[in-house]
Amino acid sequence: MMAPAPAPDWAAWLRRWDRQQEVYLPEREERFAIMLDVVDALLAETFVALDLACGPGSLSHRLLSRFAHATCLAVDLDPVLLALGQGALGDMQGRLRWIDADLRDPGWPARLDCAPVDAVLSTTALHWLPPDVLVRLYQQLGTLVRPGGLVLNGDHFPFGLQQPAFAPLVERMQSRRAAGAPRAADAEDWPAWWAALAHEPGLAPLFAERERRFAWRAGAEHEALLDLHEAALRNAGFREVGTIWQHGNNRVLLAIR
Repeated sequence: MMAPAPAPDWAAWLRRWDRQQEVYLPEREERFAIMLDVVDALLAETFVALDLACGPGSLSHRLLSRFAHATCLAVDLDPVLLALGQGALGDMQGRLRWIDADLRDPGWPARLDCAPVDAVLSTTALHWLPPDVLVRLYQQLGTLVRPGGLVLNGDHFPFGLQQPAFAPLVERMQSRRAAGAPRAADAEDWPAWWAALAHEPGLAPLFAERERRFAWRAGAEHEALLDLHEAALRNAGFREVGTIWQHGNNRVLLAIR
């Protein structure tokens, strides 16, 4: 009888994920740190956070490692990344709960079984949502987040139509910086990382499910303007909304309920 294939080394795959992400986001750790600094400044030691479109839990991991009395709900639709995160991080001593949910589904908050929350964080993810879904999501967060709580969204936000010179200027600056920056010999890009993970034994069903769930997403990045994000958050009841950190078009948007 053939022995079952060994489980993937999920911790190693999470490290490879982080290195792969840094190829596209050289300021990734700085952005994480800024977001956690805001949480530290505005919340008490004990709080409940929601990590929206969490992927394999890179942000949840950093959050719970820094704040020993916090708990976090990590929400995503990707079965492969959820399996990776659960395999690499587990439940972090009962403080991390993984939730399989689709943010496009208006009923997704019912999966949380925990409201209100103190903070909602998301990184490099909400640009996949169409504007109408994004606006509805922010309306839902206006109900989920307690008064005094916060939303932090780290992402690339396009410059507005009133700033036509900004986008090409930032693109040239980023290209010049990337050309002069050394790249680690083992650095993978997005396609290479996914192709390598797909060769792990036993993951074919998860990859097939991933293809099914994300058929809608092919070429569907929306990157709503910052003005839309800010207006939608204000309309959802957040009293203070604005950019708390920025590097080119890479920003952290903060909203306080």
